[in-house]
Amino acid sequence: MMKAIILLSGGLDSTLAAELMSREGLELIAVNFKTPFCLCDRHSSGLGCGSNARRVADSLGIELKIINATEDFLKVLEKPAHGYGANMNPCIDCRILFFKKSRELMEQSGSSFIITGEVLGQRPMSQFRRQMNLIEREAGLEGLVVRPLSAKLLAPTIPEKNGWISRERMLDIAGRSRRPQMALARDLGINDYPCAAGGCLLTDPKFAGRIKDLIDHGELDMQNISLLKSGRYFRLSQNAKLIVGRNEGENKMLAILAKDGDILFEPLGINGPVAIGKGPFSSQLLDVSCRIMARYCDRNGKNYADISYRRLPDDQVMTVWSVCLDEGDLAKLRALTNAA
Repeated sequence: MMKAIILLSGGLDSTLAAELMSREGLELIAVNFKTPFCLCDRHSSGLGCGSNARRVADSLGIELKIINATEDFLKVLEKPAHGYGANMNPCIDCRILFFKKSRELMEQSGSSFIITGEVLGQRPMSQFRRQMNLIEREAGLEGLVVRPLSAKLLAPTIPEKNGWISRERMLDIAGRSRRPQMALARDLGINDYPCAAGGCLLTDPKFAGRIKDLIDHGELDMQNISLLKSGRYFRLSQNAKLIVGRNEGENKMLAILAKDGDILFEPLGINGPVAIGKGPFSSQLLDVSCRIMARYCDRNGKNYADISYRRLPDDQVMTVWSVCLDEGDLAKLRALTNAA
């Protein structure tokens, strides 16, 4: 039986591709790549698209391999050879990375080609003909990537030419509308696709601005990325930043993410955020941080709050009576650091 690797996010397009290709008499091996920027994390307890991919793979009875590509992806993100999209999304280089890793899995498993749910013209940076051809070429997969949803609009692949799959049963979907895919899903009896369009945090302008700040300051690592996803972000100086929780869940996450050397800020006697300060803090920056903290506390109409802070792991706590930072200064910090 012919083997093939299918890139499976668990979104609508890849689910349809998996369903269609499972009917071609192939032995499919699904692969899902995990990065820190999948928007599906918001709906799957941090498991990202992996939970959706697992559900699809199980329903089709196919093997699923989940690969954490974070380390390699961060290298790509820091300096993508083919540049960024509208924000900080290195779509072409991201796709090349995933295709290269899929090729490795293809060779290891004795598979003959790769399948994706890509749709011609759907994503402007990576799903037009020129970019698709470029990605295949740089990944060493020319002619070996089957895109069943758009195959009839693309040049015949090696699997089609060799009769491994039927070109006649491939489709001719194109463009950004997902109405054809939704109609096809109904025809195939597929009703559960919680991440219909997928998504990447790097396309969000505010988040992209914060990622750029990390890159510009040589601070792109997983701990800092996790902090970006867990609160308001303020760049206070070249080497110092403050992350302020927006709700109880983020406060708990920040307390978990805080490590030795960080400054932990908390309100005293009132409800308010937890914050983490990273880097060297002068007395002036400590004062500004406490005033930012006071701004986000539940002050019952007062313009001040008592804020405590300590440099971890020390137990010595300092407490400061802090007047809220005025809206003008806060707006400048928001604009400078894209704080939410």
